[in-house]
Amino acid sequence: MNNSTVAIVGRPNTGKSTLFNRLIGKRTAIVEEESGVTRDRIYGKVSWQNNQFHLIDTGGIDPVNKSEIRQKVREQAEKAIQEANLILFVVDGRSGLTPMDREISGILRKTEKKILLIVNKVEDFSREEEMSWDFYNLGLGEPISISAEHGKNIGDLLDKIIDNLPEEEIETQNDLLLNIAVVGKPNVGKSSLINYILGQNRVIVSQTPGTTRDAVDTLVEINNLQYNLIDTAGLRKKSRVNEDVEYYSNIRSIRAIERADGVLMMLDGTEPEIVTNQDTKIAGYAHDEGKAIVIAVNKWDLVEKTTNTMKWFQEEIYHKLKFLRFAPITFISALTGERVDEIIDLMEYVIDQNSRRVEENILNEVIKEAVQLRQPPAKKGKRLKIYSSKQTGIKPPTFNFKVNNPELIHFSYERYLKNTLRDKFGFVGSPLRLNFE
Repeated sequence: MNNSTVAIVGRPNTGKSTLFNRLIGKRTAIVEEESGVTRDRIYGKVSWQNNQFHLIDTGGIDPVNKSEIRQKVREQAEKAIQEANLILFVVDGRSGLTPMDREISGILRKTEKKILLIVNKVEDFSREEEMSWDFYNLGLGEPISISAEHGKNIGDLLDKIIDNLPEEEIETQNDLLLNIAVVGKPNVGKSSLINYILGQNRVIVSQTPGTTRDAVDTLVEINNLQYNLIDTAGLRKKSRVNEDVEYYSNIRSIRAIERADGVLMMLDGTEPEIVTNQDTKIAGYAHDEGKAIVIAVNKWDLVEKTTNTMKWFQEEIYHKLKFLRFAPITFISALTGERVDEIIDLMEYVIDQNSRRVEENILNEVIKEAVQLRQPPAKKGKRLKIYSSKQTGIKPPTFNFKVNNPELIHFSYERYLKNTLRDKFGFVGSPLRLNFE
């Protein structure tokens, strides 16, 4: 996986989102049969010729329009430009070069980032040279003509993108180093938790949302093991005025999750809504990436408690995050240190569970017994038969089942098989992948 980021920018109505959807469509999406696994549509991954990169879509930049909404869209586009390794500047081949294109090109040239000039909406490639000639005047190199709507020349564009991405650095993996991404909304206490663990103020703590602008890596040694604690940028709510605002606040958290061995998902116990849409999205991404997960409810010292308070919180969290019912929940206070010492041990445990392997003969015995206890439901008179099972991967634990017909598997029976695997082998805090062939 190349960690490079490509941003699509340009004035309004040049076909940026159409291009985004076209490029994202080049990769096969993971389909989860469990509800609640959601992702933001403003970013995505693109796969091409054994290469992958992040792609960001942006709102149209209008340098002339001074309205608050347009200014905010421009600010977010500029954030994407700062984040990106490569910029796709999309112009409209039908309408030709406009003063707005010239102004945007001036903004882009100041970034010193690599830029590919994309002339979209070219339907007649016999007129390609004629349509793109004006755009040479922007001084951004040779224009690349495409039709995002009809998929024309997209393969050539992808080749050019890959050629212009920085070479991926090969990192030396330290088996003793465990990477833990600490994620959650602004002011949930991520930096405070890391500071408590470190016993020193290595990360700025502030009540201002977004203080941690970049993911901050902090190495710490505990019980002769090295940990890399990744303090991520807070996930911000979308503006009530304009959904374009805060497109990119998730990007750093996503990157942190991708390079982490385990994810500590922090929630604020004092908030009326304990699990928000942003929490669901980032938890869904960690689930999709197959990461070991622990949920920590912070500020527990400030929560008014009765006999069943902890149980109520657990039920509420699992109700909102149904797809994370396998993740353990702990209740902490980063301020007083309540249960903070248990966090590292718990993270180490779930990361170990995410790497667990099961012997094939024992696995087949467990699955055989499970089928005897509960026969698969019949579909149109045909019943699923499982011939054999085998673990084929870890991080997350992945299992292949040889069956008579994969179309006969029902999501409820797949869930039953996952629960059986958890009952017998643990896999605490770890997503499971089941493939049927």
